[in-house]
Amino acid sequence: MDETEFWELVDTAREDAEGDPEDQADLLVERLGRLDPEAVLDFARHFESRYNRAYTWDLWGAAWVLLDGASDDVFDFFRCWLIGQGREVFEHAVHDPDSLADLLDDFDDEIDGDGEELGYAADEAYEQLTGVVAPDLGIPPPPGEPEGTPLDFEDESALAERFPKLWERFRA
Repeated sequence: MDETEFWELVDTAREDAEGDPEDQADLLVERLGRLDPEAVLDFARHFESRYNRAYTWDLWGAAWVLLDGASDDVFDFFRCWLIGQGREVFEHAVHDPDSLADLLDDFDDEIDGDGEELGYAADEAYEQLTGVVAPDLGIPPPPGEPEGTPLDFEDESALAERFPKLWERFRA
């Protein structure tokens, strides 16, 4: 499975789920279950590498603004959700987290921002196909700390300055 096929699976599942992350995860499990186990592992590698790439202080700050706070676990689930938003949103957000203010048409903090189930879709599909837990993916482990310059999430003026568009749209 190449990168284009990965994003096509993510996008079609999101569209068919009408943006609901849990339904999107269920659809991904179903669709991955139609593939061979190696393709499912390829999907998992693509997902995991993007998940690790999104482990940045700036994205954590953006999640903090969007969700009015984001613990470690909440940020993990946010990164899964961000991948679920598709290539365009993901790439823009990684390069400029404040661009999420322009990229997200609707954002409901009750359902959006939490893609925990998306993070397990490939593992679940692999286990359904093979009857065993997915093996190690063979990709580098995530960094111990987020990439970039640490942010003080409790400093609202610093967050408003760093993420002016997100702050204006979601917190002002």
